[in-house]
Amino acid sequence: MAVPLSSGTGRRRVPSQNGRLSVEVVIVPDAKAGGALIAGAMADLLRRTPDALLGVATGSTPLPVYEALAARVRSGSVDTSRARIAQLDEYVGLPADHPESYRSVLRREVLEPLGIGMDAFMGPDGAAEDIPAACEAYDRALAEAGGVDLQLLGIGTDGHIGFNEPCSSLVSRTRIKTLTEQTRVDNARFFGGDVGQVPHHVITQGIGTILEARHLVLLATGEGKADAVAATVEGPVAAVCPASALQLHPHATVVVDEAAASKLKFADYFRHTYASKPDWQGI
Repeated sequence: MAVPLSSGTGRRRVPSQNGRLSVEVVIVPDAKAGGALIAGAMADLLRRTPDALLGVATGSTPLPVYEALAARVRSGSVDTSRARIAQLDEYVGLPADHPESYRSVLRREVLEPLGIGMDAFMGPDGAAEDIPAACEAYDRALAEAGGVDLQLLGIGTDGHIGFNEPCSSLVSRTRIKTLTEQTRVDNARFFGGDVGQVPHHVITQGIGTILEARHLVLLATGEGKADAVAATVEGPVAAVCPASALQLHPHATVVVDEAAASKLKFADYFRHTYASKPDWQGI
């Protein structure tokens, strides 16, 4: 099992509005600036709550966040010695030590650079014999650990978050999902370009599970994400765009570069509201 983790504080706070919009959109110049902004929010959280449970995602988009946070750790400006890490999703059928299992990827890209041991890591068991039981166990473990304090998310060009593809239930829990052929093609680059090596199934936190985190932070970069970003924050809440469920959360932040913001009708308004915020509020 990959889920074990100490129960932490057992805290289950309900997120507070704190005068925020349901979804705050922050437009930054580029991916590096977005990474620095989110890493700063994580650092502030760890100063307030040293044993915070950080939900992390894989892929290329969040790498600037992890790099910026690791730089803060190296400089001594943030202490991660008590931080805890929670996995968003995992391939089904890959051994935990497979180099492309998300457990292995996160160990290389997050835990080791931040100086966090595997004893502070929790994730679903994609190699379990009973996958439905493993899904339920991970959902339960997240609750017993006190819940995720900040969940970092990416977004697919079709609006998926985690592996909740379009038409996923907006109240779904951690469960097994079948990957679309396009997602498998997109991920083949991590398997030497051989789509036949990409698993057909994953365990993913469901949208309902994701929405239980206290703060949701979605990072999107590049023009290819522009339509999905616009649907997420300006479109209706609908299963066809799973990320639109962020509109239901009391503390959700969408950080986008100029290219990913290019389809937003209210981009000027988002720039104005963020520029007018008091510094103490953060994101």
